[in-house]
Amino acid sequence: MPVPHRTLLLNASLEPLCIVSVHRAVTLVLTGKATILEMDGRMLRSERTAVPLPLVLCLTRYVHVPVRRVVPPTRRTVLQRDDHRCAYCGGAADTVDHVHPRSRGGRHEWANVVAACARCNHRKADRLLQEIGWDLSFVPRAPRGAAALVRGASVAEPTWSAYLVA
Repeated sequence: MPVPHRTLLLNASLEPLCIVSVHRAVTLVLTGKATILEMDGRMLRSERTAVPLPLVLCLTRYVHVPVRRVVPPTRRTVLQRDDHRCAYCGGAADTVDHVHPRSRGGRHEWANVVAACARCNHRKADRLLQEIGWDLSFVPRAPRGAAALVRGASVAEPTWSAYLVA
């Protein structure tokens, strides 16, 4: 099995903070700043020591995070939010669409961007939903919670799912 290149780092309150490299994760464990919550049984060995390969870490002391960044609505984050499903037909989505077209004053924000398949995106073009008689099956919203930051960063490891519930 290949060695994972990243580790989920949780605050002492078990809130997701960020994703760190395995090198940084091992450094946090060896300095006593974090404990390993999840591992896959493999070991990282040196001449004098062996450390379990960490998949999920928890800081030993709480770190106050004053301001949470809002995850921007990029193609990847919108597709993740909408579970790669087209908002119009329910098929597999591969692009994003502005519900209120930018050419008509629509903004690039979470409430105005949905995942769409290429066919629906092309058929809708720069028209409003009312003009073509289409409806959205849900109200688009910004993802909530600290887990959205981690989900937006990259594809999550399977062992992270228990810690990313929002």
